[in-house]
Amino acid sequence: MDLSKENMKKIRGLILFTIFVLVALWNYKLLFSGVKFLGHVIFPFVLGGGIAFVLNVPMCFIEKKLFRESKLNQKKWGSRLARPLSLVLTVVSVVGVIALVVFVVVPELGNTVLNIGKKLQEFIPQVQAWAVQLFEDNPEIVAEIQKLEFDWDQILGSLIDFLKNGAGSVLDSTFSAAMSIVSGISTFFIAFVFSCYILLQKEKLSVQVRKLMYAFLPRDWTEIFIALGSVTHKTFSNFLTGQCLEAVILGGMFFVVMTIFLLPYALLIAVLIAFTALIPIFGAFIGCAVGALLIFMVDPMKAIFFVVMFLVLQQIEGNFIYPHVVGNSVGLPSIWVLVAVSVGASLMGVVGMLIFIPIVSVVYTMLRGIVNRRLKEKKIEVV
Repeated sequence: MDLSKENMKKIRGLILFTIFVLVALWNYKLLFSGVKFLGHVIFPFVLGGGIAFVLNVPMCFIEKKLFRESKLNQKKWGSRLARPLSLVLTVVSVVGVIALVVFVVVPELGNTVLNIGKKLQEFIPQVQAWAVQLFEDNPEIVAEIQKLEFDWDQILGSLIDFLKNGAGSVLDSTFSAAMSIVSGISTFFIAFVFSCYILLQKEKLSVQVRKLMYAFLPRDWTEIFIALGSVTHKTFSNFLTGQCLEAVILGGMFFVVMTIFLLPYALLIAVLIAFTALIPIFGAFIGCAVGALLIFMVDPMKAIFFVVMFLVLQQIEGNFIYPHVVGNSVGLPSIWVLVAVSVGASLMGVVGMLIFIPIVSVVYTMLRGIVNRRLKEKKIEVV
């Protein structure tokens, strides 16, 4: 056995690593507690990085169109204020969109909830009459249907009693809930400030990260990480831009068509479909289900028409609009898009459905490059 200095160094490292793994397994509860504490400490900064990544897409667009491609960039103050002004405009735009949605959707949704109670009182007798007419040849079923009665005063009283009984537990948890809200606000504030620093100094931070990687990692590994970061940034940016634009177009289509055919809740349903369309494949169907339910409470026939209209617009959007707007921005075949959405939903719910397509696309792109390179080295051509 070759016991050279280099081999002895490797053996010592292997022994230390084995001891560390054994100690960690022996004290796994302490290890998990430490990981949990570390995750709690770094979570605001991870969240800030995510916010910065999302805001960077519109900020780059604003900075490019408003400053770099305009005469303002030729002026000294214009080039100096380009980044801060672009960040401010981006934040104002995002907050404005959120505020617009809240002020449009929330009042409409509140009116809808109030109207549903009134519509139920009118709708249930209609359903009973329709059921009686349907089963008129079966007297037993008709008799049972006619026995059904809905005492709305009693239902309302039961609801009030439930709220009263639950008030005690709600009051007991008020302090903890308030503390959670304060903690969440402070965490978001720290994350937002951190994201602003990242966006204002992203070129400088990029240079510093590359210096650290070249200083402490092998050159080959550093170049692999840099290439992976570049592909990840490009894929996520294209996916985010394409999905947002496609959702806006789809929501606009629904609003126009529903307004033309005088369908109720046109604005509310269009906004819901636009938001749920951000979830690939299944998202718009969630908005369709909610919209059909709302319209069904007003007019069942219009609800059926809405579902047919949704299927037609979905086909138009999927076959003509989506390929041109999003196109092959993520570079992922359809079958793997379905796999990514399914796996993401199973692991992380709605958030997983949003982020797993770009993640799987990055893995697919890197793996495709590695496979093609190795096949080229082996001089193998697969047709």
